[in-house]
Amino acid sequence: MIDFLQSSLHYIFSGALVGLLVGLTGVGGGSLMTPILTLIFGVAPTTAVGTDLAFAALTKGFGTAAHRLHGNVKWDIVGLLCAGSLTTAIASILVLKQIGPISKEWVHLITFSIGISVLLTALSLTVRGKILEWVKKNPTKMPHGVGLKIATVLIGGAIGVLVTISSIGAGAIGATLILMLYPHLKTSEVAGTDIAYAVPLTAVAGFGHWWLGNVDFSLLFGLLLGSVPAIWLGAKLSSTLPEKFTRTALAVTLLLVGIKLVLA
Repeated sequence: MIDFLQSSLHYIFSGALVGLLVGLTGVGGGSLMTPILTLIFGVAPTTAVGTDLAFAALTKGFGTAAHRLHGNVKWDIVGLLCAGSLTTAIASILVLKQIGPISKEWVHLITFSIGISVLLTALSLTVRGKILEWVKKNPTKMPHGVGLKIATVLIGGAIGVLVTISSIGAGAIGATLILMLYPHLKTSEVAGTDIAYAVPLTAVAGFGHWWLGNVDFSLLFGLLLGSVPAIWLGAKLSSTLPEKFTRTALAVTLLLVGIKLVLA
């Protein structure tokens, strides 16, 4: 055990850093963890994606339990999102299985997809307020009734592909899209709903990547050792730091990381 801790200190520290940011801002898990593993530690993109998905399924599961206790999960929306996301996640895994051994071109494509996902996350953090302001001023231009349900399923499907390929997209991007379609929801309800549908999505995608041999369990354990207590600490500190400051710092970090990945 001591040997494992000594050899995994860098992963434990990384998990703690990301966990702290997640606790402070509520987002940034996959969008920071996967780039850290690929850019800093040289972990293969497929392994980084698969391990991060398993990591997200476990950590988000605890978050869902907490939000459920407080009644913050809108299960009808979760069902629609899962109908789209789980279908495309399974389809994406089967496509990756069919492709077989990952070539250099596919590694580059996955790295590029991670970069695009990171940039989209940064964008969603910076323009969310303006998007919501427009939505509230133009309610008639947004889908309603059956159209709203179809749009929710389609958005879930798009996120399912994005998450399965890059492990990123179920956090800030998902929350922003949920807010656009359902602007009447409270912030806590958006967070609870976003986390709740991300659990089965990351679990299915993570299991699929395990089936493909892309999950490193020693790496996963090291990340969990660092992140779990750090998330709790970050949540405690979040009440003392201005949310605008932490979200801006996270958005800038994601922007720089995303550009690096896209240009890699």
